[in-house]
Amino acid sequence: MLERFLTQTHFTSQEDFKKNFKIKVPENFNFGYDVVDAWAAEQPDKKALLWTNDKGEHIQYTFADLKRETDRTASYFQSLGIGRGDKVMLILKRRYEFWYSIIALHKLGAVVIPATHLLTKKDIVYRCKAATIKMIVVAGEEVITTHVQDAMPLCPSVEKIVSVGPLVPEGFEDFHKGLDAAPSFERPKHVNTNEDIMLMYFTSGTTGEPKMVAHDFTYPLGHIATGAFWHNLHENSLHLTIADTGWGKAVWGKLYGQMIVGANIFVYDHEKFTPADILQKIHDYHITSLCAPPTIYRFLIREDLTHYDLSSLEYCTTAGEALNYSVYETFYKITGIRLMEGFGQTETTLTLATFPWMEPKPGSMGVPNPQYDIDLLTPDGRSAEDGEQGQIVIRTLHGKPLGLFKEYYRASELTHDAWHDGVYYTGDVAWRDEDGYFWFVGRADDVIKSSGYRIGPFEVESALMTHPAVVECAITGVPDEIRGQVVKATIILAKDYKAKAGSELIKELQEHVKRVTAPYKYPRVIEFVDELPKTISGKIRRVEIRQKDKQ
Repeated sequence: MLERFLTQTHFTSQEDFKKNFKIKVPENFNFGYDVVDAWAAEQPDKKALLWTNDKGEHIQYTFADLKRETDRTASYFQSLGIGRGDKVMLILKRRYEFWYSIIALHKLGAVVIPATHLLTKKDIVYRCKAATIKMIVVAGEEVITTHVQDAMPLCPSVEKIVSVGPLVPEGFEDFHKGLDAAPSFERPKHVNTNEDIMLMYFTSGTTGEPKMVAHDFTYPLGHIATGAFWHNLHENSLHLTIADTGWGKAVWGKLYGQMIVGANIFVYDHEKFTPADILQKIHDYHITSLCAPPTIYRFLIREDLTHYDLSSLEYCTTAGEALNYSVYETFYKITGIRLMEGFGQTETTLTLATFPWMEPKPGSMGVPNPQYDIDLLTPDGRSAEDGEQGQIVIRTLHGKPLGLFKEYYRASELTHDAWHDGVYYTGDVAWRDEDGYFWFVGRADDVIKSSGYRIGPFEVESALMTHPAVVECAITGVPDEIRGQVVKATIILAKDYKAKAGSELIKELQEHVKRVTAPYKYPRVIEFVDELPKTISGKIRRVEIRQKDKQ
């Protein structure tokens, strides 16, 4: 399959990758037909998706199975009036019906809007109005269906609400009954062009209302680098990415790049994350590839790993935050596997990564994916030197790179603010070392300017998180007459340390940061709290902390 889309499929160095990585984009590409159905035609018995849950159930789908079920689902959605360009929101957690639905909607040329089950009535109303959503498909659980029902009187664009069960309340269509009654599916004559919108995500809104990030039908091809050259998958891989389907990381790790490569995708449908359960799944199913945030690896290495056979693991990747060296080193000692980091945004595919032919530097995002022309720009608009901080930008003078978003839907001003004069500004600040590796500093809005220094919250937070007293923290800048700003740490303490909250612990934490990172970065102000303000996706809203401090 890779040969269809790449001029060269194997690389031995970053120089080779940068020079020869080229993706061939078919006209009117459609992931459902050109990948899923193509595999089903060539190798119908090839394993595609292994779904398991915390009740002990498991189903192994072949590509022939996926073609059959996605065709049935497409036919059913057609009967509900869904066609090209219609917006459909999926609130399906890790249910296998998510894969039925998203691939089926691609086959119809519809616009898929994955969403988290944590949405409230207010969130659902906002999304339905902003995107003019026509149909919602949900996991049939009381909390989810109740929020959707409560939102419907304020969502006039929504014509159908569908439940995959087990609950199918009044007013909801029954997904599985609909599949059973669906006629045979015929591919529509005009499904999509490459420029049509295929997928939209609502960003988490750390500084304002969520924006609608729109991707076109070529977006899955942008994830070839993700699956083939970051996750390093092959046709015999069994890959687990730990992510809910409401977040962009799910299509990064549980769909596009993996199926293009021909790997078998492992899904664990569970209610509560338990490190021992993940380890048991690796042991029982002989999972070969794992991708998870560094926090997950921190939990895994705290378990007694001698109880599990992890010898099936071949390759492990991580993203979402900077990787602490101690986590990297401990995991390597136990498994012999080096954790390979990557970086990207909802607006992009993988933009920076540590690729298989590279030596990892724990804590670094890696080097640019050659499908993007990446630079670091200083505040005065020049390219940053090695060791100098700058905003990560993607240059687009020669056209939109494969994988970069199409626009912020219905928000032309926001699109222009982020993407103008042939440059897309990511809003993320980093620096580059002499070997070309990038190191994350923080969001541009969050960078603290103190006594002439530019301090990224990420590095101070990472330093604090290595102290056993700290469960979670947020670094912000507070106004200071002498220094302009000083560093403030808002900290949630571990249970054993809550009784010790006071001046002595504050001094201990300050000295700890001085030892772990540059002394000038230490927090001069520390506040202990019970919780941090967050977005619905769990990202810290530092802007809310800053606003509170100004009051």
